[in-house]
Amino acid sequence: MIIPGLVDAQVNGAAGIDLTAEPTRLWEVAAALPAYGVVAFVPTVITSDPQARAAALATLAAGPPAGWEGAEPLGLHFEGPMIAPSRKGAHPEHWLRPPSLDLVDGWTRDAGVIMATIAPELPGALEVIERLTAEGVVVSVGHTAADTPEVLAAVEAGARCITHLGNAMAPVSPRDPGPVGVAMGGDDLVAGLIVDGHHLDPHFVRTAWRSLGPARFLSVSDTTAALGVPDGPTRLGDQDVIVADGTVRLADGTLAGSAASLLDCLRVLIATTGCSVEDAVVTATTTPLTLLGLPPREETVEVDL
Repeated sequence: MIIPGLVDAQVNGAAGIDLTAEPTRLWEVAAALPAYGVVAFVPTVITSDPQARAAALATLAAGPPAGWEGAEPLGLHFEGPMIAPSRKGAHPEHWLRPPSLDLVDGWTRDAGVIMATIAPELPGALEVIERLTAEGVVVSVGHTAADTPEVLAAVEAGARCITHLGNAMAPVSPRDPGPVGVAMGGDDLVAGLIVDGHHLDPHFVRTAWRSLGPARFLSVSDTTAALGVPDGPTRLGDQDVIVADGTVRLADGTLAGSAASLLDCLRVLIATTGCSVEDAVVTATTTPLTLLGLPPREETVEVDL
């Protein structure tokens, strides 16, 4: 069928290339994505040496090589380093940093930063969220141990999204629903979800779908260098990971992104929730573009859904 071109708001890499370890190969990753129905994406650099972020910004600013064709990078997502050590997931702990205005100096939409993931409970985080919001950066709450009041304070400061809902955050409690409960029970936050069949139980996916609806349910792949490569060892940032049976994990079994395309995730979403193809496609077209403050796109792609 013919559908609008997909927009993936969380891409760590593809085709054997990790954007944190090799940020100068951004345009190669972008060239690989149209094979999966993606016409635009948000390249994601995880917690790492600051030089990786600088190199990614410089590569984006320099533009594509002559004759290049591929998916358009909409701006960078810096996922970390201002995240909670207790909820770091696959992020390397030695590169974690406390929030500070000095650290985010130069993180502006004009400079190429379109998203940033922050744990709002960390000292100084709310001031950073306010600064980034003022600079046109979409702030997402993630890799966080925040309780409900801390998430609400982040929303008040300008946060508008949750990074991979249900992963790398506190579980829901009846008296402290935290990030998951604030997203599902409120109206202010868009929630990114990795519906790859591994990161989320089907019951969670169905609950999120019924709570959020297509306008606030943001389908993301969180895909890695593993997309399009055989099972076996590969890299995520400066860490070794193993690809097996559609998952990407550290040696200790910690999930470290996905090996799925955004198109794969939409297929799982449809199968899990019974939603229409039209509504599923909204979560990977209109929803990300609206969140990022970007206009609709005109491209279409031919896919099997």
